[in-house]
Amino acid sequence: MAPTSPRNASHSTHAASGWDTRRIAVTALLCAMAAVCTLLLEFPILPGVTWLKYDPSGIVALIAGFAFGPATGAVVSVIPYLVHVATASGVYGMIMAILATFSLVMPASLIYRRQCTMRGAVLGLVVGGLVCLAACIVGNLIVTPFYTGMPLDKVIALIVPALLPFNLIKIVINCVVFVLIMRPAFKAMGVEVPGASNAGDAR
Repeated sequence: MAPTSPRNASHSTHAASGWDTRRIAVTALLCAMAAVCTLLLEFPILPGVTWLKYDPSGIVALIAGFAFGPATGAVVSVIPYLVHVATASGVYGMIMAILATFSLVMPASLIYRRQCTMRGAVLGLVVGGLVCLAACIVGNLIVTPFYTGMPLDKVIALIVPALLPFNLIKIVINCVVFVLIMRPAFKAMGVEVPGASNAGDAR
């Protein structure tokens, strides 16, 4: 059976009730993988700022959004992080994790949906990365003082030495690893692998 493109896969799964059994099953699997990543594979990446931790769940969400469309990307950007409510990071951790992942995956997958080529993928990741970086900084300024009690001026003072480099490193890791595994991941899921150029370039 010939593999389907992300756009065709999205259309075929929206035929009647919206999502067919295969798409629901794959989405559930991706949500489970992202949940495992965010619970078990998180670690600090900046010395002296151990409360800022990286985990690879964003890569899983990018795979979902690019392979099956923005709707699936949105689901995998939200549901896995609900588990944070039951962890030490609590509601604060849940909100920031959802914000960081959703703001990266949605712009990137929306752009890629309109231009299903590697050029479209790279463009989407660049735009998504910029949106994510801005959203994370603004989110920290709003959410961190409210949930941690840290004064706003102290949060602002952390932007340059901690928040900006941490989020930039996290975004770069997610995007670079995603590009490296995009083709084999798509092949494994039976999704058309994007070429350097195709009909999507003409749109």
